[in-house]
Amino acid sequence: MNWLAHLLLSEPTPAFRLGGILPDLVSAPLLAGMPSEFQRGIQRHRQIDAYTDSHAIFRRSVQRLNPPFRRFGGIIMDVFYDHFLSRDWQSFSGTPLTEFASEFYASFESHRADIPPDAYARLEQMQAGDWLCSYGDISGVAQVLQRISSRLRRPVDLAPSISILEHDYNSLHTDFAAFFPELLTHVAPNSNATGNA
Repeated sequence: MNWLAHLLLSEPTPAFRLGGILPDLVSAPLLAGMPSEFQRGIQRHRQIDAYTDSHAIFRRSVQRLNPPFRRFGGIIMDVFYDHFLSRDWQSFSGTPLTEFASEFYASFESHRADIPPDAYARLEQMQAGDWLCSYGDISGVAQVLQRISSRLRRPVDLAPSISILEHDYNSLHTDFAAFFPELLTHVAPNSNATGNA
């Protein structure tokens, strides 16, 4: 899952939430040396990724991608699923998405000294562009994929995979709707999520 899901599936403390996305911003050796208050969130991130990547429904979604994109299927589908989470947010959280995102952004400064400068710069970009609320629009999904593309070891433009999201929208949403409650049950009994879907 991408950042929105990781944050929703975090315990509602700033350090846990930050720990939940730091594995995508900080190298593994640096993560090991991060303060203990982040470590439970880091472990939750890894638990979510392991469960998601091995789940039959998620794998079925990845198979819906055309071969040129299937190699990056896990990355692309993480973003597509965050789109559906954004769309269905009210089914999983009693806090409006805009309020949830603003609360998370406001927590950055208090942990600035504990976060590597490069990672903190990414957090500032996230806040400035309100990335967490951008997943709900197809154009926002394309921008997320463009940002990810630029960070790949060998840059590949993933944004055109949006055509697959548009073409198979209902099927992919059905996959998400079946998968996400199972992820909630497996991973996050103490998270922000309500599991009301």
